[in-house]
Amino acid sequence: MGKKIYLSSPHMGGGEMKYVKEAFDSNWVAPLGPNVDAFERELCSATGAKHVAALSSGTAAIHLSLIMLGVGPGDYVIGTSFTFSATVNPIAYLGAIPVLIDSEPGTWNMDPELLEEAITGLKEGVLRSGGHAVLRSDKRLPKAIVVAHLYGMPARMKEIMAVADKYGIPVVEDAAEALGSEYMGRRVGCNSKFGILSFNGNKIITTSGGGALISGDAALIERARFLATQARDQAPHYQHSTIGYNYRMSNVVAGIGRGQLEVLDLRIRQHREINAWYRELLKDVPGVTFQSEPSPDFYSNFWLTCIVIDPSVAGTDREKLRLAFEEANIESRPLWKPMHMQPVFAGCPAYVNGTSEKLFENGLCLPSGSNIDAEGRARIAEVLRREFGI
Repeated sequence: MGKKIYLSSPHMGGGEMKYVKEAFDSNWVAPLGPNVDAFERELCSATGAKHVAALSSGTAAIHLSLIMLGVGPGDYVIGTSFTFSATVNPIAYLGAIPVLIDSEPGTWNMDPELLEEAITGLKEGVLRSGGHAVLRSDKRLPKAIVVAHLYGMPARMKEIMAVADKYGIPVVEDAAEALGSEYMGRRVGCNSKFGILSFNGNKIITTSGGGALISGDAALIERARFLATQARDQAPHYQHSTIGYNYRMSNVVAGIGRGQLEVLDLRIRQHREINAWYRELLKDVPGVTFQSEPSPDFYSNFWLTCIVIDPSVAGTDREKLRLAFEEANIESRPLWKPMHMQPVFAGCPAYVNGTSEKLFENGLCLPSGSNIDAEGRARIAEVLRREFGI
């Protein structure tokens, strides 16, 4: 059967231990320290962001961004429906109400037309839940918009920002899956009020667990650091005037990140190369389509290569292929189950067009790790050829 091939496993670059050893040699293993400061500076260089706060997770970054945007109980926050739950959970942490927006078919990300429809509904006091109108008595705009760049593919930020700016609503870019991706020549996360990054174990680079908040506003990033360090006031004793959080990245973990960041551009090339390999392998298979860059304005890191299978044409379906991979000890995964279909968010307002539901029903994430070797590719290809009859 062979060793397990994972969807996207950690891939060390070789330089990580140098920085980790520095932390141990200096006994700087406590939170914060020189590696954290350096990692933040290096992330600025890598992303084009002006200011960065290194944090314990991407989820923490979203949470802090919403706190600083004044989100509280009963507020509305617009969010992407077709995403991992961590994009939407922080809205619920604050007692706010997610308003979920379906995808447009070109990028699989937030549909700008549905976004404006939801904002108009909020202004007029009428919201949709799926295909049904729900009357409300209050009329108010959402406090924020949280848009995800799915699987590395940039969202249509020009159109989304035009809508957001029209109504004066701040935007948070969830770029957890899209470090290194670019939209109109700028790396994602830098097109709005806040951007968030994730360095979870399966991401394109990893710190084992960690994230970052990026912004062009120095005061907001300084505020984020304050809140993330238990909001301790400047005093010789422990004094707290506001609620804080234990959200800062540790100096040891930041050392791993510094080594990983040295190979970021290489990892992007490797993920894009495996995406090209899949396209060549499956180019003559009817009924198989890929998540693709709609125009030269979009540059995806292709963190995961994702396909959609039309079972009426392809001769197999998503689940049969997934199980065939599983039988061969190869990990694959259905595309995200939309948040408006999740039990925990079932009662939330949702503007849907059917796009994400079809993607979930027929889509599969293929193993895309930058460390899949020639033998691994041969095993993957064997399954694909057998299942698609090529």
